[in-house]
Amino acid sequence: MTDVSIQRMTAGADGFDAALRKLLAWDDSVDHQVGESVRHILHDVRTRGDAAVLELTERFDEVSASQLSDLEIPRERLEQALANLPEEERWALEQAGERIRRYHDKQQSESWQYQESDGTVLGQQVRPLDRAGLYVPGGKAAYPSSVMMNAMPARVAGVGEIIMVVPTPKGVVNELVLAAAAVGGVDRVFTIGGAQAVAALAYGTETVPPVDKIVGPGNIFVATAKREVFGTVGIDMIAGPSEILVIADGRTDPDWIAMDLFSQAEHDEQAQSILISPDADYLDRVEESIRRLLPTMERADIIATSLRDRGAFIKVADLDEAADVANRIAPEHLELSVADPESMLPAIRHAGAIFMGRYTAEALGDYCAGPNHVLPTGSTARFSSPLGVYDFQKRSSIIGFSGEGASRTGRIASVLARGEGLTAHARSAEYRIRNDEQEDSE
Repeated sequence: MTDVSIQRMTAGADGFDAALRKLLAWDDSVDHQVGESVRHILHDVRTRGDAAVLELTERFDEVSASQLSDLEIPRERLEQALANLPEEERWALEQAGERIRRYHDKQQSESWQYQESDGTVLGQQVRPLDRAGLYVPGGKAAYPSSVMMNAMPARVAGVGEIIMVVPTPKGVVNELVLAAAAVGGVDRVFTIGGAQAVAALAYGTETVPPVDKIVGPGNIFVATAKREVFGTVGIDMIAGPSEILVIADGRTDPDWIAMDLFSQAEHDEQAQSILISPDADYLDRVEESIRRLLPTMERADIIATSLRDRGAFIKVADLDEAADVANRIAPEHLELSVADPESMLPAIRHAGAIFMGRYTAEALGDYCAGPNHVLPTGSTARFSSPLGVYDFQKRSSIIGFSGEGASRTGRIASVLARGEGLTAHARSAEYRIRNDEQEDSE
């Protein structure tokens, strides 16, 4: 039988803090050789454009073309992929797309202004990005759900053009990914991948237009490339391994919880699945479910390694302590598998997504609940948020002083600027300060 021994901890016990830090530790440093390789690719694409992308695509994906435009998939081909899907798949894809769109519609931000008593106008103008780039993994890792989760908020935000890149190793195209691009409203698709695709999106080539922001998951080369081009373009985040934390009161079917833990552990060996409960007997029952159900899983070896190396069962005194531990972990996905999740919600300060109640499996959030499944990992939920419409919008401050307002506020600016030793700043404001007689006459 596959070894599924899972680390046990007790919150508040001697050594718990150190053990928890060790459990959560994740080395996201970039391998030197990977970093050097990526920087070389980025430089090559930046300086040679289409020619470099074509050569790198042939080398890494075994796909050759005489010109980069040959690797663009027309919009009609996306629509054809959607139309040719089996009816059940097309229905599921369209239903998920509609739920994702409807949720993100609620995130729309509006421009606003207000006027002060002296006529000064202040406000904020909200505008979408001109162009966004969406990276989609290809080959064995084909995620149509990620296509929609990344494309739909961009489309709702009003982004002018969405450019998708997806590698097709040896020319293998995933029809479901193309269909998802049609549902998500992607404008252009290029069958290129890796660091060279990130470079093409960031810097632009003769054929691929430069974008303002790059979003979407990828392997270590893609993640490293995104890190390198940040500043030239925006990026969503550098995501670490997937995570799930379940707080259970001991009354949810243990098989359900075991499968919820599996749902993240099956991603890869570095994924992290943690269960917290005040009921020690329940932790035993869930572990028994894990041992019984694991042999039925297609990715049993991956799940077992993930649970053994990075999983944990944590015993707490009560649900209040469970919330405290959860806030320290700041997980990507948090399930509140308790009788009254609403009562716990105010105590949860840090989590990417919160799944409320026994019936709310995290897997629903991955595909079709509506909220975005691109979430902060590695405890970054302490300061980061899920991908959303706001990631594809930018805000400009609006400042418009009346003569009276410039005069009054200029006095403040003058004092502060001179205090900083910036005389030109001060005099720029002072030129607009009126004398008392001018102000009285108006």
